[in-house]
Amino acid sequence: MKKMLPIPIQTARLQDLFLAPRVALNHQVTLPSCLEHCRKTGRLDAFLLNWRPGQPNKPHIYWDSDVAKVVEGMAWDLMLFPDAERACELDQLAQRIVSAQQPDGYLNTWFTVVEPQNRWQKLYLNHELYCAGHLMEAATAHFQATGKRFFLEAMCRNAECLSRTFGRKAGQLRGYPGHPEIERALCKLAESANRPDFFELASFFIEERGQSPNYFCQEIEREGGHCDPEYFANLLAHKPLRQQSKATGHAVRAMYLYSAMAELAEKQQDKELMTVCEKLWDSVTLQNMYVTGGIGSSEFGEQFTKDYHLPNAAAYAESCAAIGLMMFASRMLNISGNAGYAEILERVLFNAASSGYGLDGKTFFYANLLEVDQNMFTKRKNITAERQPWFNTSCCPTNFCRILPQLACFLFSQLPDGMAIHIPVAASIDLPLPGRRLKLQISSEYPYQGDIEIRVLEDCPQTVLALRIPAWAPKFAIRLNGDACPDTLDNGYLIVQRDWRKGDFLQLQLAMPVECLQAHPKVTENAGRIALRRGPLVYALESIDNGEDLCQILISPKTEFKLEQAHGLPQGTLAIAGTAFREHFTPESSDQLYAARKSFLRKFRFTAIPYALWQNRGPASMRVWIRAMTEPGILSP
Repeated sequence: MKKMLPIPIQTARLQDLFLAPRVALNHQVTLPSCLEHCRKTGRLDAFLLNWRPGQPNKPHIYWDSDVAKVVEGMAWDLMLFPDAERACELDQLAQRIVSAQQPDGYLNTWFTVVEPQNRWQKLYLNHELYCAGHLMEAATAHFQATGKRFFLEAMCRNAECLSRTFGRKAGQLRGYPGHPEIERALCKLAESANRPDFFELASFFIEERGQSPNYFCQEIEREGGHCDPEYFANLLAHKPLRQQSKATGHAVRAMYLYSAMAELAEKQQDKELMTVCEKLWDSVTLQNMYVTGGIGSSEFGEQFTKDYHLPNAAAYAESCAAIGLMMFASRMLNISGNAGYAEILERVLFNAASSGYGLDGKTFFYANLLEVDQNMFTKRKNITAERQPWFNTSCCPTNFCRILPQLACFLFSQLPDGMAIHIPVAASIDLPLPGRRLKLQISSEYPYQGDIEIRVLEDCPQTVLALRIPAWAPKFAIRLNGDACPDTLDNGYLIVQRDWRKGDFLQLQLAMPVECLQAHPKVTENAGRIALRRGPLVYALESIDNGEDLCQILISPKTEFKLEQAHGLPQGTLAIAGTAFREHFTPESSDQLYAARKSFLRKFRFTAIPYALWQNRGPASMRVWIRAMTEPGILSP
C-alpha cells in the first residue's frame, strides 16, 4: 500500500448504527453541554484577564486547553453541520481567546493573571506549552472551517514567541513541555499556515527531551527539590527519545508525543526516528494494552507500569489515552499503509474510546475499568463506576468534543489515485481526486454484521479502492458486480483498480464468529479466564442481564453462542447469549469467611453486551474477563 492521507473531514457522512449517533449527539448535546460547563466554571471568562485574588473561579494551569478543545470541536462540527448561529458563536469564542494575547505573542491566562512572574519557570509541572498546543490545534481547525485567519495568525505569533524563547542559541531556554502536545500542534500549524519553521521548533522539543543535563532536573533543583528518576520516566524525559524503546510514563503524554515523532519522522524522512516509533508501538500494543485497546494501567501517574501488568478492577485506561492511541495508530497507518495499525485503531475506537462516552452525550468515564463489583466498589480520584457529567480535570469530556467530528478521518484515507477503507461503516463519500470525484455509498450494519456493499454513484476512471480485510475475520468473500473478484492482499488490503462506472458495486462478506480470547500467560490476573469478542467488538457481562456475583460465572469456549437484540440498548445492538454456569456453595459454609467449601454448578442463560455500552442502563456490576470452564490437554512428562 502507498502512503495515505486522512480524507478531508467534510467528504464523508457517517450513517451507521454505532458511530453516527455519537457524531450527532456531539453536535446536539456534548458541545453545548461542555461549553456551558466552561462558562459556569469561569473557563471562558478567564480569557478576559480580569480575575483578581479573592474572587471565585480562580483560573487553573490547564483551563486554556479545555476551552481550546471545545472550540476545536465546534470548528470540526461546523464542517459537518453548517449553522450560521454556531459559526458566529465560534468566531466570538476565538476572538475572546485572541484578546488575551500579550504584545510579544504570549498567550496563557494563568501565567498572565495569576503567576506572571513564573512564566516558563516550571515546565516539568505546569501546562504552559500543553495549553499553547491545544490553542494552536483549535486555531487550525477554525481556519479550515471558516477560512478566517485571525485566530490562526494569532497562534503563529504565539509560535514565533516560543521560537524566540526556546532553542540552542545563546539566551534561549533548552526546555520542553512537561505534558507533550504542542509537538503535534506545531506540525499542524506549520501545514495550515505554510510555516515550515514551526516544524523546526517541534523537532527541537522532541530532540532536546531527556538530554543531559536534564532540564526538568535543573528546574527542580533550582527550587531546592530532589530529582526523582522515576518521575522523569513518567514525563518521558528519563533519556533522549531516540534511545527509548519501551513505553513508559504517563500514557496520554506518551501517545501525543509518539504521534508527533511519527509525523516528524515522515516529514523529515528520518528512518531512525521512525524505527523508534515502531519499537514504541510494539511495546504499547504487545505488552501494555488491554483487550479493549485501553492503555495506562495505573491511576498513580496515569501511566504504563510493567509489561503485562493489566489489572481489571484497578484499570485506569484513561479515555484521553485511548483517543491518543487512535491518533498514533492513524498516523502510523497513513505513513506505512500497513493494516496492522488499522487493527489496533479499530479495536480502540469500538471499545476503549467509545466506553468513555455515554449514550446520553453528556456523561463520561475518565478511567475505563474492565471489572466492577458495585457492592465492593469505592470511588477514587477519577475512577468511577458510573459516567460523570464533568470532572474538575475535564480533559476527557472536552477531548470527545473534538475527536467525534473527526471520526471519518480515522475510518477512511485518501490515496494518490483513490481511497482506502479501513473500517467499513455505513457512509456516503464524496472525495475529490485529481480530475475527477469518487462518490460512494457504503451500506452495512458494521460493526454488528460483516456484509458490506460499496456502490459507485458516479463514473470515476482509473481509481483504486483498497479494502482492509480484518485479521479477526477467519474468512471473507469479495464480489464485483455480482461476479468473483481477485482477492490478493497487499499489507492486509484488497486492492481493486479499474474504470469505475456509475452503478458498479463491490460486495464484501466478513465472517464474524464469536471468539473466546485468552490473555498472555504473563497477564496473571486473567489466568483461567476468557473474554468474548465478535468482529471488532469486545463484550462484557453486566449484572443487569446476569445478576450479581459475576465472579461465580463460568463459560465454556465450546458454548453454542447466539445473537440477539440487546435489551435496553439502541436498536441494532447485538448481544451474545448462550448457556453458562454459576457456581453455588452449600449452605453450611456460606457464613464462614474461610472454609473447605463444597460447591456445585447450575446452568443459566447468560447475556453479554458490547463493552463500550456498559453502564448505560443504570448502575451495574460488570466483567470483561470471565472464568472459563475448560478441560486442557495434559502432556506426558
